[in-house]
Amino acid sequence: MRTTFHTEVRVIYADTDAMGVVYHANYLRWFEIGRTELLRDIGFPYSRFEKIPVWMPLAQAYCEYKKPAIYDDILEIVTCISEMGHASLTLEYEIVRKSTGEQLVSGYTRHGFTNDKLKPFALKKACPELYAALKEIAPKDGE
Repeated sequence: MRTTFHTEVRVIYADTDAMGVVYHANYLRWFEIGRTELLRDIGFPYSRFEKIPVWMPLAQAYCEYKKPAIYDDILEIVTCISEMGHASLTLEYEIVRKSTGEQLVSGYTRHGFTNDKLKPFALKKACPELYAALKEIAPKDGE
C-alpha cells in the first residue's frame, strides 16, 4: 500500500478566472504544494535541500482535468511517490473537493536529482539520508 500525504488548500478569489472556476495552471501550483509538504513531512524542506545542495528540476508534468474547482472550495491534495529511480523521482497527485470527495484533477510530475550546477547524480551516493527517507515511502516492488 502506498504512503500518501494529505494537504488542504482553500480556493481564493485570485485563483479563479473570468468564468468563476479555478484557472488551470493553479493545479500545477497545488501539485508543488503537495510535493513541498510531503518533503517537509519526511524532514527535508527545500531549505534543507539547498544546504546539501540537492536540486529537483522538473522534467515532466501531466495534469488531467475532470471537474472544476470554484471559489471557496476546500481542496485536499493527495500526494505520493509513484516511482523512484537512482537520479529521478515521480510523484502522483490527486486533487479532491473535500466537501464531496469528488476527484477534480489527477496528474504527476517527474523530477531529476542534480547538484546546484544542474549536473545529475545518483541520490543514494550524494545524499544517503534523503535517499533512505524517500525510499521508505516509495512503493515497494509489485505495488
